[in-house]
Parts: sequence; structure tokens; C-alpha cells
Amino acid sequence: MMQKLRLALLSGGTSSEREVSLNSGSQVYECLDKEKYDIRRYDPQTDLTQLVLDKDHIDAALLILHGPYGEDGTVQGLLDLLGIPYQGAGVLGSALAMNKLAAKQMYRTADIPIPDFLFFTRHDPVDISMCIRQLGLPVVVKPVCAGSSKGLTIVKEEKELSPAVEAAFHHDDTVLVETYISNGVELTCGVIGNKDLEALPVIEIIPGNGYEFFDYNAKYLEGATEEICPARISDTIRKKVQEYAVSAHKALFLKGYSRTDMMLKNDELYILETNTIPGMTQTSLYPQAAAAAGYPFSELLDKLIQLGLEK
Repeated sequence: MMQKLRLALLSGGTSSEREVSLNSGSQVYECLDKEKYDIRRYDPQTDLTQLVLDKDHIDAALLILHGPYGEDGTVQGLLDLLGIPYQGAGVLGSALAMNKLAAKQMYRTADIPIPDFLFFTRHDPVDISMCIRQLGLPVVVKPVCAGSSKGLTIVKEEKELSPAVEAAFHHDDTVLVETYISNGVELTCGVIGNKDLEALPVIEIIPGNGYEFFDYNAKYLEGATEEICPARISDTIRKKVQEYAVSAHKALFLKGYSRTDMMLKNDELYILETNTIPGMTQTSLYPQAAAAAGYPFSELLDKLIQLGLEK
């Protein structure tokens, strides 16, 4: 009989996305093949000491963590120190993708199109009229290092900009103000692989009535969003979306898998951000695209673990 792989499943953590992570972790646990894996669950909020003590009895880790202290390279660094392989990006890629400003600078270097933006730290004076002169309205205001659209506001009038910046500063010390691509089509594209990268089918995201954009509720409330896979776009656009997803993955030094979100308007694409640990419930965007590419959820988890061991 084949010896089981001793797998540490990490979910929970301390970020504002803790509940989403715990829920995803439970779904992943249910779908992992118990014939192949001897699974122990760890919540970084409470179980890091135990993880360190157990390190010699762990063959690989599966990280189902979102946001700071999970998706940003911190847990990845700990696992590197412990010598435990894990799926997805390492310290550098995780940190770059988590920091939206650093990611934008890397996209620019790689000639990946992005919306115009400005950024401010907590100590900078924010010149509202200069922002509007440079970027126009509407704009999106968001913290540099938060996930699941936490602290994000779409600003349509000048008077809304200052409170939006203040709200974003509750989540981070640096805030982005970027041109809002209104009336565009929201698309997302996953990538899988280490050396040989495969772009998954493109998904079109249509936030339901009452959701102006793909915000926290639109992401996680059942039925709040329509997701169409494959997206209703031309072959030319589809190829471009997939190329940009692969380019973004490479530009941020990612490994294993990622999912890049973008907007399409007047046949122009604008890259928004790249997720290094995309949502992992069976109905999440990445598993939907993987299923369309021939990786059912359980097999997708096997593949990610395998890529982590290979890496």
C-alpha cells in the first residue's frame, strides 16, 4: 500500500479574511483524498508553535490563507525555514503580489497595461484637486496591502475622495488612487504550472444587481455574482488575456499557480491585480476555470501539492 503524504493544511490566520479562509480550508479538507494524505489542520492564529514542533512529521503544506500574514510571504518564510514544501509563490512573489503598488511597478517594467494611478503614504498631504486633474473621475481608492476588496471605494464626486482615502488608511499605511475603468467587462484568468505555464479558461465576472463592482459581498454571498466560463470574448481578446496572465505571473516571480484580474474596455485590457492564493472553495473562480480545463477540484488540489513538492 502506498504510504500517505503527511500534509499540513493551513487556514484561518489573523487577517480580515479569516472566515473566508476557514470556510475554504474546510471545503479543501473535505475534498482531499484521504487515501493519499494524512492531513493535520493548523490555524496560524493559534497553532504556529505546534506547526514548528511537528515539522519533522510533515511532508508538505497546503496554504489556504488570504490577506496579510498568510498570502504575503510571512508564512511562506516560516515554512522555508522549517524546510516544509508548499504550493504556490515563495516569499518574494507573495510579498510583491500582496503589495499592489510593488505589483504595479513590476507590471509596468514588463509592459503590462494598467490603469493610471497615484499613491500616498499616511504622512503625505493628499491634494484632492491634483488627483482629479491627473486621473479624472471616477477613481478607485484602495489600501495597498489588503485583499477581498477590503477598504475599497469607488469615488464619483470630488467630495467623496477625502473620506475614501481615510477609509483606506484604516487598512494600510499606503493608499492607491487609480482611474476607474467604468462600464468595462471584468475578466479573470488563472495560470498553473512551475516551468511550463498553462493559462486556464478566462472567466467573465458580472456583479449582481446592487453590486457596483466585485466587492467582498459580491465575492462571497451565494448568488450575488454571475460568473461565465468561458468568457464571452473573441479569440483574439482571450489569447491576449491569457498572455497577460502568464506575463503577470512571471513579472511577479510567482510559482505553481496564480489568478490575475483585469478589465476590458473598448478592446483595451487593463490589469488590476494578481492573486497568489486564489479562493479555493469548489465554486471559487480558480477551481471553476481549472474544472473547465479538465482538473476537477480534488485533482486540482493533488496537482498544486505536486507542484509544491517539485518546486
